Amino acid sequence: MTTFSGTPDALPHRPPHTFRSVFPVLALCWLAVFFDGMDVNIYGAVMPHMLEDSGLGLTTSIAGTIGSWTTFGMLIGALTAGNVTDWIGRRPVLAVSVALFSIGSALCALAGSTALFGAGRFVSGLGLGGLMPLALAMVMEFAPPRRAALTTGLLMTSYHAGGMFATVLGLTVAPSVGWRWVFWAGVVPAVITVPLLLRLMPESPGVLLSRGHRDQADAVADRYGLPRPTPVASPAAGARGRMDAVLALFRPESRWATPLLWVASFCGLLLVYGVSTWLPTMMKASGYGMTSSVSFLLVINAGGIVGMLIAGRTADRFGPARVSAIWFTLTAVGALLLRSHLSLGLTYAVVAITGVWLFSAQVMVYATSNTLYRDSERATGLGWVTGIGRTGAVVGPWLVGALASNGSQSWGFTTFALAGVTGAVAIALVPAAGRLGSRPRTAATTTPAPVSSATDA
Repeated sequence: MTTFSGTPDALPHRPPHTFRSVFPVLALCWLAVFFDGMDVNIYGAVMPHMLEDSGLGLTTSIAGTIGSWTTFGMLIGALTAGNVTDWIGRRPVLAVSVALFSIGSALCALAGSTALFGAGRFVSGLGLGGLMPLALAMVMEFAPPRRAALTTGLLMTSYHAGGMFATVLGLTVAPSVGWRWVFWAGVVPAVITVPLLLRLMPESPGVLLSRGHRDQADAVADRYGLPRPTPVASPAAGARGRMDAVLALFRPESRWATPLLWVASFCGLLLVYGVSTWLPTMMKASGYGMTSSVSFLLVINAGGIVGMLIAGRTADRFGPARVSAIWFTLTAVGALLLRSHLSLGLTYAVVAITGVWLFSAQVMVYATSNTLYRDSERATGLGWVTGIGRTGAVVGPWLVGALASNGSQSWGFTTFALAGVTGAVAIALVPAAGRLGSRPRTAATTTPAPVSSATDA
């Protein structure tokens, strides 16, 4: 890898830090997250067909449990990925994550029992959980100045584009040749994306620097027009370093805001994965036809794309926490409206508008964490925000599945509304909690302490 010397201003070929200069990174992350969204939504898109397949033996109760296995795998993947990058870097972990959910999809396509199918979804969850926080951390690190929220929103449009593609597969492939072929489509990411990531994705300058590769970190930063990374006072090393990275999330500036972010993420991911898994089945149980019920998943993801673009630009102006709180509240209103059996056209409209708010509410939780944590904490912070939030993703599919098995599908919409209200309150309090945590203590209540790397940070 070519290295550079001298100050950044003296570099003759240093590009400006714009969307154009970092486009390769954003495009690769967009492609990876596209397949992430496809894999997450495949299960919900084909579940009505799987429930009608007597040979598999899937019931609504088992379907909800399997949905929770998927998100439990995501929980483990999200909590593990951020720390594994300290050892081997973000690029290889991104590639392994894509390979894992492709392998899981192949297991699902081959499954002759619900146990093997659930194992496949668990393996997929490991990859899905690891991919998202790393892709978010990469685009936030490479994002142009003051465009982190917009860049995050653009990245997440790929998730919903993937979800729409999964729905199209569920509408076209599953009825004609069977639901298994939809899961075979989930193997494609390993063939396309993994080689591209290993060949074209640069390593994070911050991660390179933390591993002691100063010249390589500067070279990557210079190539893409990024500021050269600055070393942290005490580089993390081994188990002690990983524990310090977690404890840093509770430094004075963020000790109150961190748990509030976790609560908001719990609610947001309960909504995202509860809706992605159960919306077609819930709508079918409410009296809508098979085609219309699956189409609602397509419509809500289309709304999600619009919402990402609106939320990103709005958050760059008014702040991601404020936007997320409003979006959560509007999601709760949409969920309550869907409890009623509206006309088909009006239901499509409500589903689309709810999609505008639902998915981007959670993404703005991620963007809020970007404003709270320092560069050295971002991957760990995002990993824990998404990881703790994955408990909501585990609870959502299981809880709605339990309600559906008892014939109480309408209470699933009430559950979504309550999650929206709780998420709105939690994220709205984050800015105030951050100011409270960073408020200087008075001399009367503070004793002098020696300066250390922790207090300097």
